[in-house]
Amino acid sequence: MPMSISKKIDRRSFVKNSLKVSAATGIAMTGFPTIVPAAVLGKNAPSNRINIGAIGVGRISRDHDMFETLKYSHAKIMAVCDLDSKRLADGKKYVNDYYSKSSGTAYNGVTMYNDHRELLLNKDIDAVLISTPDHSHAYLGIHAVEAGKDVYLQKPASLTIAEGRALSNAVHRTGRILQIGSQQRSTEQFRYAAELVRNGRIGQLKNVYVGLPGDPGGDVEPDMPVPKNLNYDAWLGSTPEVPYTEKRVHPQNDYGRPGWLRCEQFGAGMITGWGAHHVDIAHWGMDTEYTGPVEISGNADFPKSGLWNVHGLFRTEGIYANGVKMIISNEIPNGIKFEGTEGWIFVSRGDYRASASDPVQNTENAKSLTASNEKIIKSVIGENEIHLYKSTEQHGNWLDCIKTRVQPISSVEVGHRSCSTCLLHHITMKLKRKIYWDPMNERFIKDDEANGMLNRPHRLGYEVKGLV
Repeated sequence: MPMSISKKIDRRSFVKNSLKVSAATGIAMTGFPTIVPAAVLGKNAPSNRINIGAIGVGRISRDHDMFETLKYSHAKIMAVCDLDSKRLADGKKYVNDYYSKSSGTAYNGVTMYNDHRELLLNKDIDAVLISTPDHSHAYLGIHAVEAGKDVYLQKPASLTIAEGRALSNAVHRTGRILQIGSQQRSTEQFRYAAELVRNGRIGQLKNVYVGLPGDPGGDVEPDMPVPKNLNYDAWLGSTPEVPYTEKRVHPQNDYGRPGWLRCEQFGAGMITGWGAHHVDIAHWGMDTEYTGPVEISGNADFPKSGLWNVHGLFRTEGIYANGVKMIISNEIPNGIKFEGTEGWIFVSRGDYRASASDPVQNTENAKSLTASNEKIIKSVIGENEIHLYKSTEQHGNWLDCIKTRVQPISSVEVGHRSCSTCLLHHITMKLKRKIYWDPMNERFIKDDEANGMLNRPHRLGYEVKGLV
């Protein structure tokens, strides 16, 4: 059965067809761009204050997701959930302390949950932040939208392409607002770079170079007793049961970068970890947000021993139906370079870091936007030219969209397509050969081996719903 929810793969056709019932899945696309008047929503209209539950309160939540959301007075984090009771208690204190300090009055109104399903049953909670490891993103996201919650979901959208499709289908079926945490879209230089490319400032686009940070391998780690404060079985979720060791999960005594990021069981490594960010921006500039490459090839080195087994040095290439080539490698400077017939543009985060433990060199005053000719980046986008969706902060945009019911800047389908493109590059690394992809039907062409990698087996009790 085709996995696509769209009959066309370009953006205009996707938007048009997304309001229809997909012949492939039989799902009504009721959640895609539309403004719903408050009178229609009736009692379900968003209140003046959005009550939020935070699911996963570790490093990225404390440094980024809860940290940014707490700044908005029309949002209230009223509950926290984590599978590690130490982190759960820390999360409650983190939020309580913020509200105590900001109000000048002692505050202790945050409720703790050790099971996300119980949090989702709380009808006072309007929306959730999901800041968990990659392998639980689609699983938790689907549970949340089916419980009637709007969602901010850390990238990448899913562990597998099949899970990403199931997540997007669920969001559109339920009509919930889901923002993917691809916060680069809410940073000015990335939007401006994409607008310059889309408006032809570098001529006809030919190549896009995506540079990612690297991840070193590690040593063999001994099996360890599971800490009493960790529900390790639930943490493993859909993935196979393996012995516990601290570097497979997260640090027990601090909020440093967790080891699961370097285990293929829980993610694909930097190709999705940072690739989901950079490929998303590349797609924005290429105007390929609702499709993907048709031909992918490349190679990668993988550790031959040790606990950490995600890819090392790699170079992969994807060719799109319009002839544009995307090259991704950790031997390219970290960022996105658009190369056209009349020049090039390079855009990056500069010296910004989303988390204190981001694995990149913190270069002070690093330039975030450069070009082959300075005139390119001093160009003004005219009134009648292409202007892309403008957001100044990802979490704030999500909160605004919860109220208006307009689609957020990083919608679920866009996030799924960015993630699936990264996963295609990962699959070619694993197969060590060229693969051919049908973006409309989301299947490999006459390639049973590759199609067998669109999903992974799920442990009993942790299955992702709606897999096609």
